[in-house]
Amino acid sequence: MKRLLAALCLSSIAVAAHAEISQKFGPLEIHYNALTTDELLPEVARAYKIERSKTRGLVTMSVLKQNKVGVPTPVPAKIAVYATNLNQQLGHVTMREIKEGTAIYYLGEFRVSPPDTLKFTASVEVAGEPKHEMVFEQKFYK
Repeated sequence: MKRLLAALCLSSIAVAAHAEISQKFGPLEIHYNALTTDELLPEVARAYKIERSKTRGLVTMSVLKQNKVGVPTPVPAKIAVYATNLNQQLGHVTMREIKEGTAIYYLGEFRVSPPDTLKFTASVEVAGEPKHEMVFEQKFYK
């Protein structure tokens, strides 16, 4: 399964317009990405029960925290994501946690009607850390 998730990450960053991005908040580093699910490799989509489609989107997130020696380590988080389209329609993106060995990822699916630009607002809570809000946009093409 780790290989499949790695393939998910690799397939999601294969297109330059969808490169994975991160934001730092003190000891936390939050990685995120959004893409249409038709960009996923078929075996990755099957493994994570994701429907491949040009009208379905996927947001991926992971949260890393520096351990005592300064190495970023995956940590569990409570993540809430909302997406707003160009028509100002707001939708909640339900995130699900995936644990594989020491890796922890969060995946959320949503509807998208390309061409469109979605503005994502995410709230990230990690035990022992203040709650962090972040906003990012992603353009989706036909």
